[in-house]
Amino acid sequence: MLVNCAASADGKLATAARVQTRLSSGADLERVRALRGSSDAIMVGVGTVLSDDPGLLAPSSAGRQPLRVVVDSRGRSPPGARVFDGKAPTLLATARGSSPRVPNAEVVSVGDGKVDLVALMGILADRGVRRLLVEGGGQLIFALFERDLVDELSVFVADVILGGAAAPTVADGEGFTDLARATRLTCTEARRMDGGTLLRYDVARGG
Repeated sequence: MLVNCAASADGKLATAARVQTRLSSGADLERVRALRGSSDAIMVGVGTVLSDDPGLLAPSSAGRQPLRVVVDSRGRSPPGARVFDGKAPTLLATARGSSPRVPNAEVVSVGDGKVDLVALMGILADRGVRRLLVEGGGQLIFALFERDLVDELSVFVADVILGGAAAPTVADGEGFTDLARATRLTCTEARRMDGGTLLRYDVARGG
């Protein structure tokens, strides 16, 4: 699983008002398009759907569209969101007891109260998903790190400071309570690009 995002130099994904903010440069957007084209599925949390309304489509040159996956425990996704436009297959993962009605999407209920991400990964693997690209948001990203499900992290760090205690960050959620529990990373690339710097990491495992 690869987590990919763009953030400000102080780690914010958007402004304090949670307004959609383009942080990627043109060159980075091309990199993201290539990542989408090489992925079997693209996953986001419902917060990203509500704030950014992404289409999650690969470029036409990819030859096929990856599966789009929305993690939405309480079924808050608006039926008119672009991810349900029918241009690619979409899977909406909810918790049991939630029965959202959305067009052009298959709804699966997995987990009580909130989506069981480990079980969801099993469902995706059974459907042939080998390369999963996660594009946000911070709540989902932290939950995936917390469950040790992430293999790689790529962050385009834009040359801006956004600030704001309420602004979403690369990894939100409850956070690790101490450094000993924190996810350890190994930097594999640091490359200057127009408008920022691309940082790539592998998740360190086994000590």
